[in-house]
Amino acid sequence: MKTICVVEDDLTLSLMLKTWLSKKNFSVVSATSIKEAKRRLKKKLPDLVLSDMRLPDGDGISLLKWVKEIHFSLPFIVMTSYTEISGAVNSIKLGAFDYVPKPLNIEELFVKITQAIDANSDNSQSESTQISPIINEVELATNDFADMQNYVVGSSPMYQHLYKYVDLVAPTMMSVFILGESGVGKERIARLIHQKSERSQGTFVAVDCGVLSQELAASEFFGHIKGSFTGAINNKKGFFLTADGGTIFLDEVGNLLPDVQVQLLRVLQEKKIRPVGSENYIPVDVRVIAATNEKIDINVPNPSFRLDLFHRLSEFVLYVPALRECSEDIPLYLDYFLNKSNCELKKNIKGFTPTAVNILSHNKWLGNLREMKNIINRMVLVCENEQITEDDIPENIKNGF
Repeated sequence: MKTICVVEDDLTLSLMLKTWLSKKNFSVVSATSIKEAKRRLKKKLPDLVLSDMRLPDGDGISLLKWVKEIHFSLPFIVMTSYTEISGAVNSIKLGAFDYVPKPLNIEELFVKITQAIDANSDNSQSESTQISPIINEVELATNDFADMQNYVVGSSPMYQHLYKYVDLVAPTMMSVFILGESGVGKERIARLIHQKSERSQGTFVAVDCGVLSQELAASEFFGHIKGSFTGAINNKKGFFLTADGGTIFLDEVGNLLPDVQVQLLRVLQEKKIRPVGSENYIPVDVRVIAATNEKIDINVPNPSFRLDLFHRLSEFVLYVPALRECSEDIPLYLDYFLNKSNCELKKNIKGFTPTAVNILSHNKWLGNLREMKNIINRMVLVCENEQITEDDIPENIKNGF
């Protein structure tokens, strides 16, 4: 089991990360300061360090420099707010594998953690030439949706139908419920709806409901005031206030515990929140987009998900098809992710051999676009030729499982 050291002084976020990473089969050690982190790292090196940029006794950069002195190849990922992008980019230059902006996109973070650990384990290069993906500073700082502009839109009838409905619902104020398997790009569709709406200048906040515990959910959603509970050392805005004037995306909303569903339903009905520990209500103007990879049949009683909440969230329902349902689009996505991997890994792979395309086109892709992106990243990293060949394809893909 791989170990991650999380360095974060926000105790609610630290606990959320520990819970989520544990569900992903990582062992987690936590620290709330640079001093504590150094003590833990001296005792035993983890497989990756995930650190906030701002800490009580210094910044993430100083911790990064210290880590690189004791073990240069130890992967280091920085968490930072959008106002500190320049500092995060500087961390890349100093040897960090990557950085992630706050509020955290949990799935994006998981991909980067996996890439960092895999690259460190499989990298055949010396530590002095270790490859790190580079993120464009201006693109992240000025346009949260820059990547959306170049995303391939499948030409299959199912994809064309989906994007037609996206264009129809985006300018409205209707809440949207997105259905689809894990990895099909439900958050990408949610971001596209936000981008095409009149709220595009507002904040888009993505929430992975599957990692929220009942104890912390209210604080994460609605914020809290200092001293309202043990560990509440500062005031916290919460997801809804952060998204005020914009859009909040509730991924895997069906995983919310019943009590949290009741609280969420009340906020959607009354359009106001009350931070934990406060007696005052705060009005919020937020568009809600929800998603799940579970099949929901409103005719079958489901004790884990309230029907009244489902009806509130599902004014308009979209279905994102699985990749295998639109197999004619697979070559388009192969080329798209190849270009992205070339950019991230600073390589120049020209394409795929016909045999490789044939194998990849007939794969089931049960993990859909997320699986394809990760597989192509791996193939680009290990490829030593101008084209990806059959030899670069993982054995499980070639064997059909």
